[in-house]
Amino acid sequence: MEPLGQNFAPRMKDYGSNIVAGIAPGYGGALLGDIPLFDMVEQVVAAVGTIDVSVICTHPYGVLDAALEAMHSGVRQLVLVTQGVPPLDMVELIRRAEVTETLVLGPNSPGLIMPGKLLLGVHPPGHYAPGRLGLITRNGPLTYEIAHALTHEGLGQSICVSIGSDAVLGSTFQQWLQILDEDEGTDVIVLAGEIGGDNEEAAAQYILEAIDKPVIAYIAGHRAPKDRRLGHAGAIIASQLTDLGVDLGTAESKVAAFKRAGGAGGAEALGDW
Repeated sequence: MEPLGQNFAPRMKDYGSNIVAGIAPGYGGALLGDIPLFDMVEQVVAAVGTIDVSVICTHPYGVLDAALEAMHSGVRQLVLVTQGVPPLDMVELIRRAEVTETLVLGPNSPGLIMPGKLLLGVHPPGHYAPGRLGLITRNGPLTYEIAHALTHEGLGQSICVSIGSDAVLGSTFQQWLQILDEDEGTDVIVLAGEIGGDNEEAAAQYILEAIDKPVIAYIAGHRAPKDRRLGHAGAIIASQLTDLGVDLGTAESKVAAFKRAGGAGGAEALGDW
């Protein structure tokens, strides 16, 4: 039984999430508090019916098997809390998820929280308050910090989600921007990015083209060492194939991308201070 799941499954249920079962091979028939444990996902489906979401906290090399098992049983939303999932396993999982139209959050994600309603993952609920502001990030602790600051200022949140910070991710800023843009409980979107990669530049372009709600973008990392490249090789190559400049992945590049979107009424960009 994985300690992370053992610790957080009862917390999710106590928060109000409808946690119907836990999967712990070899512990089928046991209880985790009042949560029944099963050996396989298909046994849960046979016992309780359709499952909407699976929160996966297993060790990195077991994530692919756990995800495929859930998908085989009809689960179409996966939250991958585990850090360090092998990249090739994620490539395989994303390919399978596209075929089955499964939404994958993570890996290395604290999950999703709808303050006062639902917790799927390891967010610390005390930082959040119900409201109408949606928050999307790449970094778990940054999510908590921003949510705490918003709550302190009386700005409650509708949905807070971190897409994760591993090398290969299951879902993108664009997918969650679309979800929040269509969510009737969200009036304004806050997107918190960081240096490295091209996620934020792609998100800025998507905001310009497809998002109707106001978006405030924050980029962390302006004070990172200038002589150390933190982005990945793909971002460097991609920068030479676009008009975004050779500094794609830097804080300056990301802020500039959001400012371009803001100039067309799509987003307001902030750097860190």
